[in-house]
Amino acid sequence: MAKRTIVAMPGDGIGKPVLNETIRVLDAAGFDAEYVEGDIGWEFWKSEGNPLPDRTIDLIKKHKIGLFGAITSKPKDAAFDELSDELKQKKLVYSSPIVGLRQHFGLDICMRPCHTYTGNPLNFIRRGVGDAIDEPLVDVVIFRQNTEGLYGGVEWSNPPEQVYDALMTHPKFVSNFGETPKEEISVSTRIFTKRATERILRAAFEHAKKYNYKSVTVCEKPNVIRETSGMMFKMAQEIQKVDFPNIDLWNTNIDAQMMWLTKNPEDYGVIVAGNMFGDIVSDGFAGLIGGLGFACSAQFNPDSGIGVFEPTHGSAPKYADYDTSIVNPIAMIESACMMLDFINENDIAARIRKAVAEVIEEGKVRTYDMSKMRGKADVVEKGAASTVEMANAVIAKL
Repeated sequence: MAKRTIVAMPGDGIGKPVLNETIRVLDAAGFDAEYVEGDIGWEFWKSEGNPLPDRTIDLIKKHKIGLFGAITSKPKDAAFDELSDELKQKKLVYSSPIVGLRQHFGLDICMRPCHTYTGNPLNFIRRGVGDAIDEPLVDVVIFRQNTEGLYGGVEWSNPPEQVYDALMTHPKFVSNFGETPKEEISVSTRIFTKRATERILRAAFEHAKKYNYKSVTVCEKPNVIRETSGMMFKMAQEIQKVDFPNIDLWNTNIDAQMMWLTKNPEDYGVIVAGNMFGDIVSDGFAGLIGGLGFACSAQFNPDSGIGVFEPTHGSAPKYADYDTSIVNPIAMIESACMMLDFINENDIAARIRKAVAEVIEEGKVRTYDMSKMRGKADVVEKGAASTVEMANAVIAKL
């Protein structure tokens, strides 16, 4: 009997091949587990009107650990159009199943590491002194609040009367929007709570302390978004002063941070932000280490022990129908390593990371993105490694 059961949720598009190859790597590394497949994604929205069926929630509740591939999401009207006529009559509204998972299980801590791989031809470089080529070492971990903020889902088009009346009590709403017809207004809220904000801040500081990072940066916009961003930075100041005085606390605005990350990325250690800004800055730093093919993530609830681990790339449907899968599986493999860390299988995680690093540094096996090719169906014929071939190379190193 296997030591663990993992809920494998391939989802849509390229989620399926990258998850399949990652499971092969886990098996080769000696991870003793069995995998049960959880239904999630676009096909279940179209056929059932629910991209996150209750049976999948039950599986995660039972087994606690999930590996997730990718999902396809489309705008409201496009999503509705793909339902059957029978389902359309139920007036269903699509919502992201991964956001639903986060909120259902309280997976409010999202962790996204971005680390430079030696030898990766996609690493960020800049001009140094005397026009020398300088390749800074990026070693950043972004902590993103995962369940609140702009992704909280509290929004309206043509808001109901009680919501509109409440908005009209704010003088700035009256002066800026008071003469706009209600049916022409759409509202998305950005809600921060002190409890969830403290949890993400403490998770960031604890990680910095455990792994000897010198700084924690709050990346928000408190000079404009004064209530929510302002609250996060004020709480960070209080937490740092009392519990983490030896860790520097920095404060950056999201717009300025996106400029600075290409000027001095090596200066940053742990970054913490709300949902939207954390999403933005993590993609920005991922670009410095090779792009979304290298961008892994963990989202978890430390109280329940439930965690879901996924690459941050999307389902890339344009690649899903190729006869040979060409996408880079490293982000999914690294996400699985984060899962192994979470369940205290650290030695196996370290072995896999070492194998991945050796393959990249050796440079003999490179997927199309690493070969700086466009993602066409013929890239394997032109010398790029397929998804399977990259996994085979990692397994060979193991």
